[in-house]
Formats: sequence, C-alpha cells, structure tokens
Amino acid sequence: MKKNIVLFVLFVLPIVAYLFFASGVNSFTKLPIVTAKVPDFGKWESLRGEPVTLNDKITILGFGGFDIVKNRGNLFNLNEKIYQRYHEFKDLQFVMVCPKGTEADVAGILDALDDFTDVSQWHFLFANPEEIKAYFAELKLREKLDVGHGTSNVFIIDKARNLRGRTEEKEYREGYDTFHPSELNNEMLDDFKIVLYEYRAALKKNHNATKQL
Repeated sequence: MKKNIVLFVLFVLPIVAYLFFASGVNSFTKLPIVTAKVPDFGKWESLRGEPVTLNDKITILGFGGFDIVKNRGNLFNLNEKIYQRYHEFKDLQFVMVCPKGTEADVAGILDALDDFTDVSQWHFLFANPEEIKAYFAELKLREKLDVGHGTSNVFIIDKARNLRGRTEEKEYREGYDTFHPSELNNEMLDDFKIVLYEYRAALKKNHNATKQL
C-alpha cells in the first residue's frame, strides 16, 4: 500500500498538476482590447533622435508629465518589476511621452537608470502639452491626465496598436499604477505575460518561435 502511495506521489500527481496549470494558462491566452487601433506617435522628437513607433512592437506606454523628476521613483519601480525581466525581447519597448522642456530632466533619470540597467529599450518622446492632451484623448480611457500632463499609470499596447486590459466591470483595468510595486508585480505582470504568451503561441503556430518572444 505504501509503495502504491509513493508511486502515485512521484508519477501521477505531477502529471495531474501539470494538466491543471496548463489548462489554466490556455483559458487565459487572450487579454481583452480596451481601445482598438490607437494612433501612432507621428514625428515627435525623441531623446536620442531615433524614430519611435507603436507598429510591430509590444509597448509599455506612459506619460511622464512636467513632474517626472518628482515622480522618478515610479519609473524605477517599473524598471525593476517589469523592464529588467523582459527588456531583452527585441519586440518590446518602453515609451514615455513627456512635455517639451523636460529633456534635461529625462536625460538625468536615464543616466541614473543606466548605472544598473541596459536602457536601450527605454524611449522618451517630447511634445507640446496640447499635443499630449489630444493624443491621450485618442486612447479613449476613463482616466485623465493630471495638471502636469502626466499619470502614474502605464498601458500595454500590442503589436497591432490595440490597448489591452481588463474590460469586465468588476475588475476593469486599463492601466497599471507604477506608484505601487505590488500592482506591477501582480496585476500588470499577469496581464503582460498573457500578451507575451499570445505572441509566443502565434510564433510557434507559424513554426517561427524565436527568442524575440
């Protein structure tokens, strides 16, 4: 009898556990679209002078505002909880839209991040406050920008420029608060993994799975 119990624990139980968790993953392989086909950035100036586009990239999008130095801890939270784990994926980028006039502040923050992080996937764009306000309105979110034209929330945009999140009213979520590390480490990480899993599954289906995702 004891031998049968040992065999069950060693061989059968792991298989049952695997099937349980595998079925759980498969049932959460789609993260709903909150806003479809958000606009691209156009020709906004970037900190390093490189072109930045939403097309064909999974993008973590944020709005730094005039108080970006005051709120720089939010960027460090995002960098630690999400960026450092996944920045090596070539199809992923982190983009912060900031008001013109904050270029020096942003450069200082990026230099601080560069001391312990490969910052190549961090991108900062600059636009006039009215342009930022108009662009944010195109995201069609419940949230509004603060008086400094920023927000502590960041948003997940997929390769087709769809803003992804949770649409059921009881757990509605369109963005993730970088002020709270626990929210990044739980809700955002869970949802972000679903988007990555979608593209990994698509690559495997097309027999083209690479380290990109």
